[in-house]
Amino acid sequence: MWPHSSLIVALSGLLSLQALASPTPVEKRQTSTISNSVIFSPPSDAGWVDPRVLYPRAVQLKSGALIATWENYSPEPPKVYFPIYRSVDGGASWSQISKVEDTVNGWGLRYQPFLYQLPVAIGSYPAGTLLIAGNSIPTDLSKTKIDIYASEDDGITWSFVSSVASGGVAQPVNGETPVWEPLLMFYDNQLVCYYSDQRDSNYGQKLAHQTTTDLKTWSSIVDDVHDTNSYAARPGMPAITKLPNSDYIFAYEACGTDGCRVHYRLTTNPLGVLSAPSYTLRSTAGSTTTSSPFVVWSSVGGGNGSIILSGGSASNIFVNQNLGDPGSWVEHTTPQPNAYARSMVLFQDDDSKMLIIGAGRLPPSSTNYVSVSVVDLEDTIGL
Repeated sequence: MWPHSSLIVALSGLLSLQALASPTPVEKRQTSTISNSVIFSPPSDAGWVDPRVLYPRAVQLKSGALIATWENYSPEPPKVYFPIYRSVDGGASWSQISKVEDTVNGWGLRYQPFLYQLPVAIGSYPAGTLLIAGNSIPTDLSKTKIDIYASEDDGITWSFVSSVASGGVAQPVNGETPVWEPLLMFYDNQLVCYYSDQRDSNYGQKLAHQTTTDLKTWSSIVDDVHDTNSYAARPGMPAITKLPNSDYIFAYEACGTDGCRVHYRLTTNPLGVLSAPSYTLRSTAGSTTTSSPFVVWSSVGGGNGSIILSGGSASNIFVNQNLGDPGSWVEHTTPQPNAYARSMVLFQDDDSKMLIIGAGRLPPSSTNYVSVSVVDLEDTIGL
């Protein structure tokens, strides 16, 4: 190849990389509603393992772009990873921009991703850094490890930051010692990582958290929910959001003793959840929901706004316009199918619009796919 041809090829490759790394303009338009639009479905007959995909999470960046990820049950090798998809048109279309790969354990990034954009600088990581927490687990499921990766270019490139907690075999069986289901939240000049923990021999499973002020070193473990009356209790899958009265609502599934029904607590101190009373989520119609809660708060719905909670057993959302009062939960329908570990994102410029992302059910579930809906909360709630 002639020298000038090599130069042209090199420059072309450089420009391609620069184009990928440059922020993609976000289309500014009124957010449209969407009903169960598929954004990824694994190829058939390609060796994907049941349930194919599961446990999706999404976040809207300060730029307005939406970022989504989920558990990928792709054939191994290569090791499994968390795909990173982006939408710049309010969820109408999506494309893969990167993937987060395990660079420290050699196991893969297998379960329970969670996306979070730093609202302020922490340690050497500037405000706007995109974080992903997830469970690194080898193919034989013999170990669990909650690791943090960071992206300073809105999800294009990723690097390992630190490990929060390490545990044993990835089996949800009392007596085993895994860690599960991380969730990140900034509070009081520190980043909090909530997770499910089976390492304490006093409990089948408990909810706990650790904090950091530099993203490198983590505090000692603090319990958030445990059941001193029954070793069989398995509180899990924490979800939390702040309310306008400075309370926080902390939701979780109560497996082992209450059929995984969703419970919640209200507290002014999200680092002191353990002392808050627990309530069972029950609608005014008498309905409950089980497993994998997710919760957000929107300003729509009057002076108190609306707490919106999703559970794994219902396509409906549960809405509370009375700051979490146990007798004020009302069910409302959505076009998004029920799924294990659905999550929700309120649009930052208009929190009357909400994205719901789901990826199907626990196995056996060989037809799972990732899909999104965008709902108008005022229409959904009937305001």
